[in-house]
Amino acid sequence: MLGVTRGAALYVGALIGPGLLLVPSLATQAAGPATIIAWAGLLVLSLPLAITFAALGVRHPVSGGVSAYVEEGFGSTAAAITGVSFMAAVIFAVPAVSLIGGYYVADLTGSGTSVAVGVAFVIVSVVFGANALGLRVSSGFQLALSAVLVGVVTVAVAVALPSRATHNWTPFAPHGWWAIGTAANILMWLFFGWEAMAQLAGDFRDPSRDLPVAVALAFAVVAVLYVALAVATITVTAGSGSRVPLADLIAVGFGRAGRDATAVLAVALTMGTGNVYTAGTAKLSASLAQAGALPRWLGGDAERSVPRRPLAALAVTTAVILAALVAGVISAAALVRATSACFILVYVLALASAVRISSGALRAAAVVALGLICVVGVFSSWYLFVPAVAALLSIGFRQIAKRHGQRLRDHQDQVGARPTLVALDASDKGAPRQPKGGHP
Repeated sequence: MLGVTRGAALYVGALIGPGLLLVPSLATQAAGPATIIAWAGLLVLSLPLAITFAALGVRHPVSGGVSAYVEEGFGSTAAAITGVSFMAAVIFAVPAVSLIGGYYVADLTGSGTSVAVGVAFVIVSVVFGANALGLRVSSGFQLALSAVLVGVVTVAVAVALPSRATHNWTPFAPHGWWAIGTAANILMWLFFGWEAMAQLAGDFRDPSRDLPVAVALAFAVVAVLYVALAVATITVTAGSGSRVPLADLIAVGFGRAGRDATAVLAVALTMGTGNVYTAGTAKLSASLAQAGALPRWLGGDAERSVPRRPLAALAVTTAVILAALVAGVISAAALVRATSACFILVYVLALASAVRISSGALRAAAVVALGLICVVGVFSSWYLFVPAVAALLSIGFRQIAKRHGQRLRDHQDQVGARPTLVALDASDKGAPRQPKGGHP
């Protein structure tokens, strides 16, 4: 059973991941020092998000995550759209995460983007190979990696801020005020995860008492860490175009040795996270295929611990995306924004369902969170087409599966009806008679 401390640790682990190794710098490049406003706004959004999903976990204890809440509020089609949107987010997140590790290795070796993408290919190859062989990173090990990351970020901020706290604050909004929304859209990736613990509400010793306290404690830890990281990233990396912000921070106090150690951590963390998300997405894809929301072929080996058909499909899409990075067709920022857009649709559907199935204070919190997430979603601009296409594909596949199922049922009904007609015909003649053609 979970207590307050372990529950809070799991919450922090659900939010803290390899995105911290790159996303803060991308946001700073988008909006400059004004990015601090985006950080503050997203922390404000996180509070009703955390409250909503914690309360949902207590009042509506179901397994299956946000899709289960969406199905309770809007039905199976909306739940399928939620699942496919989540899967689409991971399709872009896996190459983005591997690229983070690649950037840190490229920084370690003094290389460029091509080397970073090459390292990313190696990372995803190891991840997909391990999953194909059934080698899984445990949730406990992943939590330990997240704890190490929190420790490294804390040390990096502590050594960087005292000497750099007043640097790089002017001009405050070099790209205009609208860019703050773009930065918030990029940073949104760091604020997804509050929903992950809702389905574990029943594992707390006293959910109604312990879960809110765990959420409050986790929120306090995340808020302090993110604010400190935001300030440190701005004061150390603003204007540098850095792709390895954590290495830059740690180097302030520990020099080259600190950068090297950070690169090792980056590779370990990205591999661990990629392993977990790849396995989970393969299972989700197989489940969605069996439900008709994706091509049926993907669900052909759904009984495996890690289904290989969706794993192969995910490997192909990841390779194509990384090749597009090499060709300069897309960028790391584009991958992050596409991922965020997909997650935003997942949250909009989940929060809208929470508004529908809840009442009182929970509904009020869900309404506030829904309004704020929609505001952030506006700044996704054309990246919203990514989850929109995923949703349309999901609906299309479901319609195809439904028509196929109806034709199959109609055929079975016709086949089942023929013996009855023959029997009636034979009884009318007073003697048994075989039907023509030899079919029953």
